[in-house]
Amino acid sequence: MLTSIDQPASGGYQPGVCNIGPAEIRRRRQLGYVGLGAAAALGLGLLAIDAAPVARMLVALPLGGAIDGLIQARMKFCAGYGLAGLRNMGELGQAERVGDAADRSADRRKAVTIHAISAAAALAIAGIFAVLSV
Repeated sequence: MLTSIDQPASGGYQPGVCNIGPAEIRRRRQLGYVGLGAAAALGLGLLAIDAAPVARMLVALPLGGAIDGLIQARMKFCAGYGLAGLRNMGELGQAERVGDAADRSADRRKAVTIHAISAAAALAIAGIFAVLSV
């Protein structure tokens, strides 16, 4: 269900600060943990086959998703919703459009920042993993 409203949703929406409620936060945390597990499994598999350092960089993909999810859970902010001009302070599947252009702009800036931090962290960690000799 998607609605469009101009006033902030009750429950804590703050443009560029918080755009998701407890259910969405829980979902992002769970996806972050799954991503960490996938990154660890991939990393161990790459070590087991003695993959070349450049191949070990593949761990950045699930790691980036994991970091992104965990940052979003910690910040109570969904980057995807921020880019799409949405928020969801209620149950899963009840996103609302953010009506104010300034609010949408603040949300987009926050979303881009989250994705950039996640990508940089994932690439840095993967780079260290790639050059480690085990």
